[in-house]
Order: sequence, then C-alpha cells, then structure tokens
Amino acid sequence: MTTSARKASRVPAVLVLEDGRTFRGHAYGAVGQTLGEAVFSTGMTGYQETLTDPSYHRQVVVMTAPHIGNTGVNDEDP
Repeated sequence: MTTSARKASRVPAVLVLEDGRTFRGHAYGAVGQTLGEAVFSTGMTGYQETLTDPSYHRQVVVMTAPHIGNTGVNDEDP
C-alpha cells in the first residue's frame, strides 16, 4: 500500500457510548453506522483472528494495542 493510499484509508470515526461520552479515532473494516455492545481487545497479536471471529457478531471491537499491525500479518489468514 502506498503512503497516499494509507492516508486516504484513515477514515475518521467516533465511538459514542450510551452515557454520551465520545471517543475519536479511525475506522477499519466496514464504514458506516452501527449499534452494538462495545468490547475491548488488548492483544498485540491475533487481531486478524479477533476481527473475523464469529463470536464477536453484533459487537463493536475496540483494539487497545497502540502498535497493532507492527508485528506483520500471516499470509495464510486472508
């Protein structure tokens, strides 16, 4: 992915909690509006498995590791 493509893919996103608090970040995956339970993933690896795990259906997964993706990806997963 080129640098300009990476910048273009950084879509601003907002997580709005039930109590009205908001958290700004960047979207990944599907872009749009959704409603669901917010769950947190603290792992620094295994994020491909987390994002494709059917047990997270109808949940909003919030990744908390600051360097996600820096460990590379497994070419067999996609």
